[in-house]
Amino acid sequence: MVVTRWDPFRELATLQNRVNSLFQDYGRPGQDELTTTSSFVPAVDVYEDEHKVTLKLEIPGIKQEDVDIRLENNTLTVRGERNFEKEEKEENFHRIERRYGSFARSFTLPNTLDTDSVNASYENGVLRIELAKRAEAKPKQIKVNIGGSKSLGKTVEGTKAESKSTAA
Repeated sequence: MVVTRWDPFRELATLQNRVNSLFQDYGRPGQDELTTTSSFVPAVDVYEDEHKVTLKLEIPGIKQEDVDIRLENNTLTVRGERNFEKEEKEENFHRIERRYGSFARSFTLPNTLDTDSVNASYENGVLRIELAKRAEAKPKQIKVNIGGSKSLGKTVEGTKAESKSTAA
């Protein structure tokens, strides 16, 4: 009988190899259900300035008519689908890394946006959605006179962050 020394790290290495082999075949050519029906999540940038909030979604290869944008109950939802191009013979592919299938992204919008003023454009694979802010949500500048008389020439200027706050 041979006595072998037990090494716990060997067992971990074996487990890691088994898990790696599970994911190794994912996305290879010849597996139609993985390449054509899997969904993907497009990258998005969200930023705002004093007049609007802008969303930019990267959706290259998707036709404009395959994109659906809906705004309901302060939730903006963008849906679309990228279809696998069957023009190429699949056995000629060496690697398929692009994702195909449908996607849906939802964004909860603040109440400070004017949901009636939404613009969307699609250029070079980037969907750009602009949502204008309401007039009461935009910053306002307030001039404050110090000393009660205008002859002193002391004026302090500031910006108002919200329409609900008042100057004392």
